[in-house]
Amino acid sequence: MSELGNIKIADDVVKVIAAKATLEVDGIYKMTSGVTDEVNKILGINKMTKGVKVEVGEKECSVDVHIVVEYGFPIPIIATSVQENIIKNITELTGLKVVEVNVYIQDVKVKEALKEEVILD
Repeated sequence: MSELGNIKIADDVVKVIAAKATLEVDGIYKMTSGVTDEVNKILGINKMTKGVKVEVGEKECSVDVHIVVEYGFPIPIIATSVQENIIKNITELTGLKVVEVNVYIQDVKVKEALKEEVILD
């Protein structure tokens, strides 16, 4: 507690920052949350933070992200870039220390435009 009072950052705030930071990385096809992703698709729900799980304490947080990588991008480099961008953004915007960022690669997809070119040839 500071002299001015408490500051508590909601989990959803950290989720949005982590999701935005993930989607900024080149080579991310989309974020996914597995079965929940399919249920949300059926219900017409498109939530930006799908595929992001966070644990937020008073001064620290941890993040799990589930992603689909675009075909042709090196997965280890994409995953490291996601980790670094999430840490940078959360630290700068909230002041929280990010103790870990776990990246789960769920799939690899070819961009729609590339699929169409292959079909047309």
